[in-house]
Formats: sequence, structure tokens, C-alpha cells
Amino acid sequence: MENLAKHIIVIGGSAGAYELIVEILDHLPSKFTDAIVIVLHRNSKYETKIETSLSKRLNRNVISVRDKLPILENHIYFAPPGYHTLVEPDYIFSLDISDPVQFSRPSIDVFFDSVAAVYNKDATAFLLSGANNDGSSGLKAMVDQGAAGYVQDPKEAIIDTMPLAGTQVSKKVQVISNQHIVDYFSQLK
Repeated sequence: MENLAKHIIVIGGSAGAYELIVEILDHLPSKFTDAIVIVLHRNSKYETKIETSLSKRLNRNVISVRDKLPILENHIYFAPPGYHTLVEPDYIFSLDISDPVQFSRPSIDVFFDSVAAVYNKDATAFLLSGANNDGSSGLKAMVDQGAAGYVQDPKEAIIDTMPLAGTQVSKKVQVISNQHIVDYFSQLK
């Protein structure tokens, strides 16, 4: 039987983040006890095959979040385009179609806020390349609840707006290089 994840790692990104996300996932160990959830800004008008192509490439399940899906360890989830993804208190996902936040649905802020409320200190957040400020207030909510918070070094981001905004929300947020981000994921247990 699969176990609910006691710790969650969340990654938020937009323009310029996809290549680093693929590199992160390429370096994951075959088994880990966390759940990894990625919120990547995608336009719901265009069908993407990110989950399918990454599942084949990685030879593991990369899942698009569905409403009421449990958050399980050793799983990789992507927030679906056109919906806000949230975490419920019983460690399941819910989807919401309320208005876009920072012009985005899914919104990184909305997701990170819900993770902060449920997982508190049992979470780790990464904010990557992107062209708006989505994710910065959610990152602050997470580190205020005791989660570890990291932003991609803005000098290494393809578009630095999102990580720069993340650096300004709290002294608890750490700026780390792309290599250190990949190293973090390669050492998961």
C-alpha cells in the first residue's frame, strides 16, 4: 500500500523554468519519501504532454493532479493548466476554477499558501525562473510556517523577475545555484 507523504517539496516556475525542472527530475533517485509537486504556468488553451513525455523519459509516473487525489510519497505531480491546485487538510489535492492570480491559473501563490496551511514545517519550496511575481507571497507564507524556502539564483534564471521577488519576502529564503538545486533533489531519500 502506498503511503501519504509526510513531507512535500513544491516547485513553482514560469517562463524559463522548464529546462531546470527537467534536469531536477532527471537526477531524482528511484525512491524517495517526499511528494514533489510542480506548479508551472501553462496556458489551458494549448494541450501539453509534459506529464506523458516526462513519464516516458524518467520511466516513472509523472501525474497531472486530479481533484481528491491523495498526495503520496515517491510521486511527482504537476498542477494542471486552467485550475488552481490546493492541498486539503487530509492530504489530498483539490482543484479550483476561481479567478486567475497574477494572471495565472494555476497560481503558485494559491498553491504555496495551501501547502503552508497544511504541511507547515514539513515542506520545502523552490521558486524558479518566471516573468511575474507569482509565488513570492506564497513562499513567504511557507517560510513563516517553518518550511524551508529556496529561490533560484536570479543571475542563473532565464527570466529573473520571479526569483528576485522571492528573495525580497523574507530573510529565511535562501538563494541557491542551479547546481545546488539539482544536488538537493539528487540526494533525496
